[in-house]
Amino acid sequence: MQFQFLLPTKIVMEPGLRQRTGEHLLGLGLSHVLLVTDPGVKNAGLLDSIYASLEQAGIRYDEIADVKPNPRSEDVNRAAQLYRGKGIDGVLAVGGGSAMDAAKAISVLLTHDGIVEDYEGAFALKNAVLPIVAIPTTAGTGSEVTFFSVITDTRRQFKMSLLDYRIGPVLALLDSDITATLPPHIAAATGMDALTHAIEAYTGKPANPISDGLALHAIRLIAQHLKPAVQEPDNREAREQMLIASLIAGMAFGNADIASVHCISEAIGGMYDTPHGIGNAIFLPFVFSHNRDADLRRHADVAYALGIDPNLSAVDAAQAGVDQLFRMNRELGIPRFADVAGVREEDFTAIAQKSKSNISDASNIKDMTVESYLDVIRAAYHYSA
Repeated sequence: MQFQFLLPTKIVMEPGLRQRTGEHLLGLGLSHVLLVTDPGVKNAGLLDSIYASLEQAGIRYDEIADVKPNPRSEDVNRAAQLYRGKGIDGVLAVGGGSAMDAAKAISVLLTHDGIVEDYEGAFALKNAVLPIVAIPTTAGTGSEVTFFSVITDTRRQFKMSLLDYRIGPVLALLDSDITATLPPHIAAATGMDALTHAIEAYTGKPANPISDGLALHAIRLIAQHLKPAVQEPDNREAREQMLIASLIAGMAFGNADIASVHCISEAIGGMYDTPHGIGNAIFLPFVFSHNRDADLRRHADVAYALGIDPNLSAVDAAQAGVDQLFRMNRELGIPRFADVAGVREEDFTAIAQKSKSNISDASNIKDMTVESYLDVIRAAYHYSA
């Protein structure tokens, strides 16, 4: 057996931790940071204590506060042009996956020439990037500990990936109070995103013993805590456990990759601007069902972690796992694919082709063709709960 596992990120978790952001940045030797966030985080007042902490620590900061869901290449390139040569020595990402993806890409461009499209793919960087500190405000992406940045190339309507160990954040600050104001529909979508990360990390081809343990534990935590985190906003323990589950699922897939659920979700995200967590949630049961005969034991393990009767055979457990994933989507209010804004049947071939061209297609446990993706897409579109 051969594998490698890397986690260059220091992780600190503590209630109210964002009030000490400046102290942690000083510990990294930073003096002038670019804060990257989105309007929702800013309007919710989640930055107020961060601003105060930076000012108290004497750390200068510039701010990009207009990151869109599914961040666009044109916005990343514009930000880099604006802040190159301004003496910035670090990037502070505060938000969900979109803010962190944008921050990673901007950090690359602040030490590299050109545009973000020049660095698509794996290990295309020539230089080190500015150190990134990440404060996640959702329990879903795990981007605070991953080496990926996913950016929508607006010209191609395609979600491209940058992969390099150097874009992993050097520090992740997890404030267990920060998700208290997370709207239920966002908690549901991001929670299913985290579940998809864990399941694909465990069932995908690049899985390794360390990622396996992390992924299964994340699945157990999500199975226990996602529903109360969504339906009981004051349930602090559930929200805290979901933040932990998202983190360790990120550690798992950051070292074992994602697979075909993400390939489809990123394709529709690039075409329709569909929220990433919604896309993953919609296609997770269908891809899980499609893949299960390629490795029944691993799919049964996922089902057991989801709470399925451990006395069931692998065949029966895997089927029960499919049913459980559909049930979770219904209980959490995840829409059907046919109800997603902008979806047209005439786009299905293009979606399948873009899914097949995704960098993570090769990691799926079952080899996929364009026709295989079409089968899954059509099944999702015609599904009625």
